Amino acid sequence: MRLPVLTEEELDQRQQELAARIAGRRGAVRGPFRVWLHSPEMCERAESLGAFARFDCSLPKHLRELTLLMAARNWDAQYSWNAHVHQAIEAGIPESAVKAIAARREAVFDDAADQAFYQFCREILEEHFVTDETFAAAQQHFGNKGLVDTIGALGNFTMLGMCLNTFQVDLQADKEPPFPDISGYGRVVPGADRSQP
Repeated sequence: MRLPVLTEEELDQRQQELAARIAGRRGAVRGPFRVWLHSPEMCERAESLGAFARFDCSLPKHLRELTLLMAARNWDAQYSWNAHVHQAIEAGIPESAVKAIAARREAVFDDAADQAFYQFCREILEEHFVTDETFAAAQQHFGNKGLVDTIGALGNFTMLGMCLNTFQVDLQADKEPPFPDISGYGRVVPGADRSQP
């Protein structure tokens, strides 16, 4: 990681309170929270938005996990992908869709609502715009609140990916690199040996 991990002795009272809240909700202070604790105000707001996007927004769990995977792949954020890929599959995202997203191929869902949701997320992430047809289909399934929550979740997970990559937050050494075009914190040159740093 590019920033030092703050020890318990280095945390001021505000940082200690935030660390205790994060650990209470998420089991431990790890990943991006070790970065965000350097700015307690940012940490508090990021943790609050992240908790809403992950646990409390109106989307069903499998679609909350799908937004995380899609934003992670969009930003090549291996840490969050590795931390959530199995949760997404367990929540109901087909493994074939997960593999397609990892390989930057079009994912296909049997459920019409899931397909509309995927298309909505894909367009805003990749094209930066959403067509009227895609918007209408997603709105029909998820309503206004669902679409606002979707954009909030994607925005949160985008910020997460940017944080993880900028500060080179710990890649899990025991995990297979999830993306064929990324190694460490950089793009793989076609034909290059992925085992080299």
